[in-house]
Amino acid sequence: MPDNFEEYLRQDEPNKAEKAKVWKTAIGLQQVDGLKPSEYLIEIAKQNIEGDITIDEVKKRIDSYYQQHPTKTDEDRTEEADKVSARIAEILSEQTFTFSPAEYLSIHRRLFHGIYKFAGKIRNYNITKKEWVLNSETVLYASADSLKATFEYDFEQEKKFSYKGLSEQEIIEHIAHFISYLWQIHVFSEGNTRTTAIFLIKYLRKLGFKNVNNDLFADNSWYFRNALVRANYEDLSKGIHKTEKFLIRFLSNLLLKENNSLKNREMHVHFTSSNDTVKTENDTVNDTVFSLIKQNNKITANEISERLKMSLSTVRRKIKKLKDNGKIERIGSDKTGHWKVIEK
Repeated sequence: MPDNFEEYLRQDEPNKAEKAKVWKTAIGLQQVDGLKPSEYLIEIAKQNIEGDITIDEVKKRIDSYYQQHPTKTDEDRTEEADKVSARIAEILSEQTFTFSPAEYLSIHRRLFHGIYKFAGKIRNYNITKKEWVLNSETVLYASADSLKATFEYDFEQEKKFSYKGLSEQEIIEHIAHFISYLWQIHVFSEGNTRTTAIFLIKYLRKLGFKNVNNDLFADNSWYFRNALVRANYEDLSKGIHKTEKFLIRFLSNLLLKENNSLKNREMHVHFTSSNDTVKTENDTVNDTVFSLIKQNNKITANEISERLKMSLSTVRRKIKKLKDNGKIERIGSDKTGHWKVIEK
C-alpha cells in the first residue's frame, strides 16, 4: 500500500499520528480480498486526520460520492473498499468493546450493511473457497447446521480460559489457537477475515495490549489471512499438516515487536527452499503468481509484488515466463485490460 499517511506518522502531534495509524490499518485490510480504495477516499481521510471533518462526515461524503458516481460493474468493488475502510476507521477509533458473539456479529453488520444483504447474519448454507496458498484447494469450514452452536462454544471456552501464569510465548500461542478456530468457523458468507482482524485488535486491547503494532495489519493483511488458512488446512495423503507457526510469527511481530520474516510465498503448500526437490522454490513462485492471476484476472504486477513481498522486476520476469509458456495472455492495455488464463 502506498505510504499515503507517512507524513502524519512522522509528526509530533499524537492525535494526527493515531488517526493516521487507524486509517493505514483500515485501508491496508482491504488487501485481504484484493480490494483497493479510491484516491477520493485517501483525500478525505487526510482531511479527517487534519481535523477538518469528522468520521461521520467522511462516511456521508462517501455515500454521496457513490450516489453520484455509481460503480459500473459487479467486479468493481472500489465502493466496498471505500465504505468498509471508513467504517473500520470508525470502529478502531472507539474505546468500546464486549467479548461476545454479539460483538463479533455487530462488527460484521457495521462493516458491511448496505454492501452485503447478509451483513451481521450467520450464513445458512455451506461454502468452499479456493485458496492460492493451497494451490486452489479449500479449507473445510464449519457446517451451516452447527454454526451457531460451534460459534458460541468457542466464545464460551475462551471466556473461561485463564492467562494467569502463562509466558508471553504461551499467551501468543493460545491467541493464535483461538483466533484461527474462530476464523475457521467462517460465520459469514463474505467478510470473515476483515471482521476477525478488527475483533482481534479490539480483543487484544481488552487483554491489555494497548500499543499493538497495527501497521502489520496494514502492511501484511494478506499474510494474516493466508496464515489463518494454513492453520486450518491439512491433507495427510500429501503430507500437508495444519500449522499455526505462520500465525504465531505474525502475532509475535504484532505483540512482541519481533522481526520474523513474513513472506506469503513461504506459506504455499508447494513451497520448498531446496533446489534438490522435484518442485523448486522458483517453480513455486511461478505457481503462486499464476494462482493469483487465476484468482483475479485484473490483478496488476504492482499488486502481485505487494502481496508476495517480491520485487516488481521479479514479478515481471515471472509473468513473462508464464506468457512465454502459453499459460496466460494479456487482453487489452496494461492499465485497463485483463489476463486470459489458458487452461491446457
